[in-house]
Amino acid sequence: MKKYLVKLTQEEVALLEEIIRKGKRKAQVIRNALILLNVNQGKGGKNKKDEDVSEFLNVTVRTIEEIRKRFVLEDFEIALYGKPSPRVYEKKADGEIEAHLIALSCSDPPQGYAKWSLRLLADKMVELNYIDSLSHETVRRVLKKTN
Repeated sequence: MKKYLVKLTQEEVALLEEIIRKGKRKAQVIRNALILLNVNQGKGGKNKKDEDVSEFLNVTVRTIEEIRKRFVLEDFEIALYGKPSPRVYEKKADGEIEAHLIALSCSDPPQGYAKWSLRLLADKMVELNYIDSLSHETVRRVLKKTN
C-alpha cells in the first residue's frame, strides 16, 4: 500500500500537461511532471503502479516514492522543481576592490612586461594590500564587466 497518495487538482494537471507538451524545461522537471501525472489518484488520474511508471520512464521506484513524498509533505512546486539551493556565494571583490583593480589595470605595467596579465594583476593587488588573496579568475570577471 502506498504511504503518500498524490491527488492533483485540475489546474495542476493542466500545468503538468503543458510542461510535458512544450518541452522547454529541464529534463528533471519534465520527468517529475510525467511521474506526478502517472501516479495521480485524483479525479481522472491515471493511478498507475510505481513499478509500471519506473519501467516506462526508466527511473527507480525509489525516485517515484520520493516525488510522491515531496508532493504530500512539502508542496507541488517542490515536488516538480526540487528545493532551491540554500547556498549563498560571498563576493570577494566589492566595489572598492573593483575600483582599485580597474585603476591598476589602466596604469602602466611593471618594468619588463608589455602589458598586464590577469595573474600579474591579482598578485599586484595582494602585494599592495588591497585584499588578502585574489584569483586571476576573479580579476577576469571584474575586468569583463568593465569592457
